[in-house]
Amino acid sequence: MDKLVIQLLNESRERIYTRWMDEMERVRDEHRLQSITDNAYIETNKELFEIIYTHIEQNVHKPTERMTEFAERLMKIGWRLSYVTQGLQNFRRIILAVLLDANQSNDKVFSMYDEIDRWIDPIVNQLINESAKNWENTVSIQKVALQELSAPLIPVFENISVMPLIGTIDTERAKLIMENLLTGVIKHRSQVVLIEITGVPVVDTMVAHHIIQAAEAVRLVGAQCILVGIRPEIAQTIVNLGIDLGQFPTKSTLFKGMKTALEMTKRQMIEIE
Repeated sequence: MDKLVIQLLNESRERIYTRWMDEMERVRDEHRLQSITDNAYIETNKELFEIIYTHIEQNVHKPTERMTEFAERLMKIGWRLSYVTQGLQNFRRIILAVLLDANQSNDKVFSMYDEIDRWIDPIVNQLINESAKNWENTVSIQKVALQELSAPLIPVFENISVMPLIGTIDTERAKLIMENLLTGVIKHRSQVVLIEITGVPVVDTMVAHHIIQAAEAVRLVGAQCILVGIRPEIAQTIVNLGIDLGQFPTKSTLFKGMKTALEMTKRQMIEIE
């Protein structure tokens, strides 16, 4: 940045600070920060202002580690990235006002302002890009975690496990179901697996195909599947689509499926009065 610009900004620092703090207070509601105490908001603004001026003094054209960490810290506690970018945009506008007040020629003012643009824009763009990358990474991690939780194989009795399925089953999730089934059958030494589909909203040809594939894979490793939780409307859909589920037992409820699983493992339910 031009030394004359830096000198002018340093000479006008207190005036810029006062105007900038007033601007940030006026846009406070836009960032949904009404619950933040006045003292905390003022101190945070002071810190951001100091970071911006450090960039000026060091003539840095990209976010420093300090600014990146500042933005990440605020976002972790619920502040928006727009608070930081808004602070930079407000700073840009106030600088223009200061330049106009400095009795510089129009050409010199626009030249200085253009230099300020070339200084601020890369910082804003990189902050947004870094935030987007972090968000994508977070979403990816959360997606994996949710997928792992959405298809668990739960051992309920010796040699008997249950896999409750909830939500839509697509190709990606069907692959996960297959992996969890095969891994879980071996890990828990399951002889019978109950696939519970009460929470699956739609069972179409593709979903049924995935379930049949999973059941066949389980059979190949020495266990057997029972499909439970078939609601009347699901049964009707399966019949209308001509889907053959005759390769493994089906039961309307988990209780009936559990009873069958116990019989298949040489046990039975006994009512105790």
